[in-house]
Amino acid sequence: MGIDFEMGWVKRDLRSVDAERSSLVLSVTGNIIESQGFVAGMGAMCVIDDPSGGHPEVLAEVVSFDKETIKLIPYHETTGLSRRSRVRFFSESVGLSVSDDLLGRVINPLGEIIDSQQVTRDSRNATHFSGSKIPPLEKASINQPLDVGVRVINALLTMAKGQRIGLVAGSGVGKSTLMAMITKHTDADVVIVGLIGERGREAREFIEDTLGPEGLRKAIIVLATSDTTAVMRRRGAEVCHILAEYFRDKGQNVLLLCDSLTRVAHAQREIGLAVGEPPTSKGYPPSVFTELPKLMERGGMGRPGSGSISSIYTVLAEYDEGMDPIVEIARATLDGQIMLSRQLADAGHYPAIDLNGSISRLAAKVVSDEVLDAATRYRRYWSLYEQNKDIINIGAYKSGADESLDVAVRMRSSMVKFARQSVDLAAGMDESAESLLALMGES
Repeated sequence: MGIDFEMGWVKRDLRSVDAERSSLVLSVTGNIIESQGFVAGMGAMCVIDDPSGGHPEVLAEVVSFDKETIKLIPYHETTGLSRRSRVRFFSESVGLSVSDDLLGRVINPLGEIIDSQQVTRDSRNATHFSGSKIPPLEKASINQPLDVGVRVINALLTMAKGQRIGLVAGSGVGKSTLMAMITKHTDADVVIVGLIGERGREAREFIEDTLGPEGLRKAIIVLATSDTTAVMRRRGAEVCHILAEYFRDKGQNVLLLCDSLTRVAHAQREIGLAVGEPPTSKGYPPSVFTELPKLMERGGMGRPGSGSISSIYTVLAEYDEGMDPIVEIARATLDGQIMLSRQLADAGHYPAIDLNGSISRLAAKVVSDEVLDAATRYRRYWSLYEQNKDIINIGAYKSGADESLDVAVRMRSSMVKFARQSVDLAAGMDESAESLLALMGES
């Protein structure tokens, strides 16, 4: 009788594996397991058993090899492994068992459902899917706005269906709250949320309290907390894109939120340094700067007639302006960025979006000239006030010295009111545009 081994990715009778594609463990050093004696390609999956039978089998991924040895990084703890443990080849190509039954559920990067819901998944409806990358020239054109339900984004930083944008923020400035607003209010058929490298407590609070049952209804949460292995965290980001590509190919418009791209970079840094890559900028090995653009480029429009993937990647600003390599690579690759301001957050202004540092590069393609002109004037007055607020606050500015600044001062309270929004309140695209035109008509 064969042994059934299912971890969401694949299901296979392990005893049917060719005996020649297995060997003993040579060494375990930190997160690296070394073996030799059989051939397995990069990214291949292997299973490592505990000869004593006291611990479950360990799934591991091939991350490096040379003439004699292969190096693997495990998805789970390596407790119980020894020189008598056997590494067995499992699968050359890795995919995911995907179906509509995953909607409303929380899964780990191996595709296992990890929430507390009692409803079981019907695997008969599942499709084994390994992702579907589309060449750039085969993608449909971007020409439709994306309604995210957040007034300041809809009106001033208008996103398009198929756009990829970064959400750049430090800690404690309302990033999770803004993510929950976008998840609940966006006009999308399916929402994929990747919580990569999050603290377990914060992940639970986001799912149960911030997002809630309403936000979870059309969403799939991929959870890889900070205590999981580096390869598990990196795989979590890939699984998000596999899920998004599956629903896109079914003709659905998908919103993908990956929180956070920085933690994905940290995971790849751990893997790269463990296999001997040299550290470069801020300790990141070269593979980080290769893998992140490949990941972000998987979003966008599908082929004509299919769906789209609109992607939002959160990026943690860990260094000063221009000094963070992950922020810079996100800016260079994505179609714009939304910056969150600690100063606005401290003042109780939510969402704390800093218009001076934020831009949507596709806004001009999907909004009318009238709305675009109103948004430009709003941003100009906002920026003008911010540049002069110190002299305004101390009473040193005299009305009449600058006509544009006079308008910015007069409209400030109305503009601040426009930019604020309650978490549970959705502001549609048409409503946001009409409110902006009405406001700027007063100028």
